[in-house]
Amino acid sequence: MVVLAILSGCGGGGASSSGDGTPLPAKILSLAAPESYTDSTSLNPVTDLNEYEIYVNESGSFNNADNPNAVVGAVDPQTHTLTTSFNLANISPYLSRGIVYRVSMRAVAVTGLKSDFSPTASFSF
Repeated sequence: MVVLAILSGCGGGGASSSGDGTPLPAKILSLAAPESYTDSTSLNPVTDLNEYEIYVNESGSFNNADNPNAVVGAVDPQTHTLTTSFNLANISPYLSRGIVYRVSMRAVAVTGLKSDFSPTASFSF
């Protein structure tokens, strides 16, 4: 599976706050579901994906021993539509203002198979 992620920021305030209690602005990670496995076998994201694992750190180096900072369901159970974004401010207890973070993600199939880490993107609050 190959996963793509795009990061964008919004000017509006977020409901989450940093360690000092100050609300962090929204930082939206756009999620693009894979359409095939690495062996080119087709993949139906709505039926074949279970979740996305989101990883954040300062170094941008991620490996299989790392624990995800957030896990997001790939499909909304009520609407049966793909999850297309995640607000990184939701993990604000682990983030601080003024630090440049790197984010990567992995798609996890219902079989448990995980994609490689996506290319990293940088963000800060």
